[in-house]
Amino acid sequence: MLLNQLHVKSPQGHYFPASLDQALQVVRDGMRQKYQGGTEFTSPMLVKEYLWSQLASLEHEVFSAIFLDNQHRLLEYVVLFRGTLDQASVYPREVVKEALRLNAAAVIFSHNHPSGSPDPSEADKLLTKHLKEALKLMEVRVLDHIIVAGSGTTSFAERGLL
Repeated sequence: MLLNQLHVKSPQGHYFPASLDQALQVVRDGMRQKYQGGTEFTSPMLVKEYLWSQLASLEHEVFSAIFLDNQHRLLEYVVLFRGTLDQASVYPREVVKEALRLNAAAVIFSHNHPSGSPDPSEADKLLTKHLKEALKLMEVRVLDHIIVAGSGTTSFAERGLL
C-alpha cells in the first residue's frame, strides 16, 4: 500500500506509517511550497492541479481564492470562508477587502463540493456573477471559478459561464 511507503516522525523521534489525512497534508504543503509567491498561473491545467491539491480531500465546503498580480503571478492563496458539508456562506464585501489588501489585479475563485459532483449549482453561478460585479468596480478581473469535487474539476471559464 502506498501509505506504508510514507512515514511521519512523532515528537519522540519515532517513525510510523502516515494516515491518509497526513499524506494529503504533505501533498498540500508541497504544492504550497512549489507554487510560492511569484509563480505564474498562466495554464488552466496548472491552476486546476494546484486547487485540486488544496481542496479535493476536504469533508467540508471551503471557498478560496488565488489572488494574482497583473502578470498573473501568485500573490497569495487564501481560504476565505469555511462552511459545512454542503454549503459555505460567502460575503462579497470580505472578498473585495482581501483583494484590495493584497493589491490584486486578478482573482481565480474556487470551492469544493464534498458531495463529489463538480457541476456548478445556480447559487454558484449567481455568486460568481455578484463577485465579478463587485470586483469590477475595484478593477480586479475575475479569471475563473473552479469547482473541485472528487477527482474532477469544473472551470466556469471553460464552460463559458464567466
